[in-house]
Amino acid sequence: MLKQIEGSHAVAEAVALCRPEVISAYPITPQTHIVEDLGSMVKSGEIANCEFLLVESEFGALSACIGSSAAGARSYTATSSQGMLFMMEAVYNASGMGLPIVMTVGNRAIGAPINIWNDWGDSMSARDAGWIQLFVESNQQAVDVHIQAFRLAEQLSLPVMVCMDGFVLTHSYSQVDIPDQKQVDAFLPTFEPRQLLDPASPVSMGAMVGPDAFTEVRYLAHHKQMEALELIPEQAAEFETLFGRDSGGLVKSFDCEGAETVVVTMGSVIGTMKHVLAEMRDEGISIGALTVRSFRPFPKETLRDLLKDAKRVIVFEKCLAVGMGGILAMNLRMALKDFPIRVHSAIGGLGGRPRPITRANLRRMFEKGIRDEMEEPHFHDIHMDIVERELEREQAQRRSGSIAENILQDVGVVAAAKTI
Repeated sequence: MLKQIEGSHAVAEAVALCRPEVISAYPITPQTHIVEDLGSMVKSGEIANCEFLLVESEFGALSACIGSSAAGARSYTATSSQGMLFMMEAVYNASGMGLPIVMTVGNRAIGAPINIWNDWGDSMSARDAGWIQLFVESNQQAVDVHIQAFRLAEQLSLPVMVCMDGFVLTHSYSQVDIPDQKQVDAFLPTFEPRQLLDPASPVSMGAMVGPDAFTEVRYLAHHKQMEALELIPEQAAEFETLFGRDSGGLVKSFDCEGAETVVVTMGSVIGTMKHVLAEMRDEGISIGALTVRSFRPFPKETLRDLLKDAKRVIVFEKCLAVGMGGILAMNLRMALKDFPIRVHSAIGGLGGRPRPITRANLRRMFEKGIRDEMEEPHFHDIHMDIVERELEREQAQRRSGSIAENILQDVGVVAAAKTI
């Protein structure tokens, strides 16, 4: 059924169609509307045979899912930003125990300084925690990928994050095709846990593992991720057959085959990029794009095959490894290490800055990359005059004050309250 609907509400409806048995929630912007909707649906009986747990923290939310999943219940939660950090111990526990939990991450910057707007810092903080991480480009894809995520998690007995740009998707309204229950049931079978806590057959989960076996345990976690590289495209193809939509998969190409320059990104920013790149191609410029849909596992071989003929790659990402550079770019360089391809790293949109996703700004960046004139890494749309002013201030006086407050004053925004 076609609906004009907010992204968060669409995700809640998709999760409901997957027949969850436990939903554990602690609201944090910008994922709050998802769990609010699910709570209302459980209370009204629209989601049957489901327990909604409103817990005391994000750590409690995922910990409750760990318990319910181990007991054999299809389990779901959601988080963002600081919430991801608060539950981080449980994030590692869920994957280490092989529990097929699905979690929506409404991507949001991590403080301090506090920032509620979108970038990928929260998901990237857990990129090596052993969860599958699937990034979506639109609200339609968010709906479709959540349905695939439950099946993927349960087939592998491995948790899955569905990562959607906070506010850009979670709070935007668009036309979304919400499938009916019969369609989802045909794609998503009843949950049959691979491991189960059963008083009649006691087992230990999350037991101590010493040096004699820990390497093998970690290798098997890696092996499961490699299995996912085969399952993700298979399930996406089956989903397309049943639902008639291209959703999911490992990567998506936008005229990148044979292009001299290829832009690589993730998430919703590809929507604006496609228009800019189409204009450039109409002018005879050999340029295309590729969006990574599965960040973990990282589709190294697929990317190598798609990019092998490119002369240069421009990686645009909303995240930063402080002291190193672009995280997606680092992964891509590793994948392409034996190809003579120039990889440019462009970091933009941190903390939700909107200007990098305007057409004019993107075009200037792409043209600079085509000329191989980008510094490494390239901080897109940064105000270096403000940065230099703060550096001069720190050099001039020892008690130079809070960097965040100083910069707010420099840019003319109302300053943060002084701490007395």
